[in-house]
Amino acid sequence: MAEIEVWRGGVAAWECDGMGHLNVGFYVAKSMEALAGLAAELGMAQAFAPSSEATLIVREQHIRFLREARPGAPLAIGAGVLDMSETDARLLFLMRHPDGELAASFQTVVAHATAGEGRAFAWPERMRERAKALAAEVPERAAPRSIGLEPVETQASLARAEALGLVRTGLGVVDAAQCDAFGRMRTEGFMQRLSEAVPHVFAKGRPGAAAAKQPGGAALEYRLVHHAWPRAGDRVELRSGTAGADARIRRLVHWMLDPDTGRPWASAEAIAVSFDLETRKIITLGDDDAARARAEVVEGLTL
Repeated sequence: MAEIEVWRGGVAAWECDGMGHLNVGFYVAKSMEALAGLAAELGMAQAFAPSSEATLIVREQHIRFLREARPGAPLAIGAGVLDMSETDARLLFLMRHPDGELAASFQTVVAHATAGEGRAFAWPERMRERAKALAAEVPERAAPRSIGLEPVETQASLARAEALGLVRTGLGVVDAAQCDAFGRMRTEGFMQRLSEAVPHVFAKGRPGAAAAKQPGGAALEYRLVHHAWPRAGDRVELRSGTAGADARIRRLVHWMLDPDTGRPWASAEAIAVSFDLETRKIITLGDDDAARARAEVVEGLTL
């Protein structure tokens, strides 16, 4: 793999959540900085500057969380190109600890697009040639495990959320500070709102609480798919539900919707686990907790 370093930094205490590790929204924020670094390596150094005529728009992202990153941890991200079509590309980002161990991996699908309208257009030949020099393959440890990458035709809508009985787990409005230089809500903003939704999913109690002195939770894998991009002043509503469960994992699906029109902004699938904050290990649910988790599964719930 022609992995090239595109970001280097660390974990601030304020970027961590109640579980004591880097919050998923800040994982994504760092991957977006890394995207700017890879754009520069491809020949688009000003891709995210307000004056740019062309940019990269994130269509979807798959994430594996592989090893905790806690306050003060130094991190670096290397990147490469997995595939490039006429207007889109699938890019690989590998976040590593100083010992080389993976903290997380990101497969990010982007469109080469006009900055203002977001209209996809063909990559120039010089960038195609550079992409060949940055060709990459996904390491086995970073490959999708529990979430597939097949094309998505979403069923998300406010009407269907009501029909399925999905819980409202978020409601708010997009602030200008959450938007990029071209006025579209940034990808990390989507993920931060998804993270804020999770406590509402477990408002009646987190499974496995009786099996640990300090019960908590963690995400192992995520797939976020954008369907539209809200702008400052647009409202967002989150509806969430359990799509699958067993003694080890719970498969959560979140729909981010426009409460005024009912249309979807984004949909996400996550693999969540109960997590012992003292031992820093995954909790295996007892029979009763596992049965309760399975009873909450919403049949037919997908991205």
